[in-house]
This record gives sequence, C-alpha cells and structure tokens, in this order.
Amino acid sequence: MRVIHMAVGLAIALMLPATASAQSAQIEGFGGLTFGDVTQSSTFGGAVAAPLADNVEIIGEFGRITNVTPSLMGTLVDLTPFDLRVSAWYGEGGVRLIGSPHRTVRPYVVATGGLARMSTAFSGIGSTPDPIIGAALNLFGRTEPLVGAGGGIVVQGGPMFIDLGYRYKRIFSGNSLQSLLTGGDVGVNNVRVGVGVRF
Repeated sequence: MRVIHMAVGLAIALMLPATASAQSAQIEGFGGLTFGDVTQSSTFGGAVAAPLADNVEIIGEFGRITNVTPSLMGTLVDLTPFDLRVSAWYGEGGVRLIGSPHRTVRPYVVATGGLARMSTAFSGIGSTPDPIIGAALNLFGRTEPLVGAGGGIVVQGGPMFIDLGYRYKRIFSGNSLQSLLTGGDVGVNNVRVGVGVRF
C-alpha cells in the first residue's frame, strides 16, 4: 500500500510543471531504512535547504536512527529475552550540488558534518529493573562527531517535490559505552524517501 501511495505521488509530481524560479528555499520530511553493518532499522527526520546558486545549496538536517548496533550483535540479542539497542539523534549541515532548478528531475550529491547524540536502551528483565537500568545507561549517553555523504534525485512539480536518496553516515563514537556496544565507529547506510515543499 505504501508503494502505491509513493507511485501516485511521483506521478502527480511529474505531471505538474517545474517552477521557473531558480531561488527557492525548501523544507522536507523523510523516512527510510538502514542496512549493511548495523542492525536493520528505521530512520526519520527533516531537512531545510537554501540556494547559494542555481546548482549549489546549503542544507541542514536533523533526524533519528533507531538502532546503530552491529548486525551481528543484533542477531545475538534476538536470541535472548533481552532487548539492547543504541540509537542516535543527530543534527548536521552541509552543501548539496544539484541539477538545474529548471528541470523536473534533478540529480544531486551531498556532503555534511555534525553531531550525533547516542543513547542506549535496555529491556527484558522486568517492569521494575528495566527503567532503573535504562536510566543508568542514559547517564553514559555521549554526543559524538558525525560526517555524511550521499546522492539521489529530486522530482519536482510546482511547489511540491519528492526526494529519493541514499546516505552514508559515519559516527565517531570514541571511548564511550556506546563504542563498546557498537565495536567502535559506526557506519550507517540508509535509503530514504522525502516529501517537501519549496517556497
């Protein structure tokens, strides 16, 4: 059902004429899935972009990656009655090189840098100890540097657009509790779909 909704939205966007204005800021919401070396999970967030030139934009993004534990550890945890996961809220800024604003389909590449707030959640022992253990683990939450890169296409029609993209993010977890759980720095691949508006 979700695929049908995305296909209908894409078809509508393609039928609308692209705007002739080169200078337009935009705001977007996105969601996606992670894959690769981390446990498969979801990611979501929002982004804003403002043009510097026809083909260069500055961007800001914030979001959440729901699980960045390594896939092997995630598989081992699945074999136990416990649930242990490391999640990350992040914020970043950067530059996007994008195709002509006068085209309906605009390919792009992006590079970003920022910070990720990593936190650990635990459950499975019981209703009384779980919150105590969770609160104790949250005391060890750390904010770590983050870099990212990716690419994709923006399909625009009128003020609306759809963003189909891929991102790679690297969280430098340092000497934290999360680095013990994640095995060091964290590399996250994700594919995502965003919907937004230009103004």
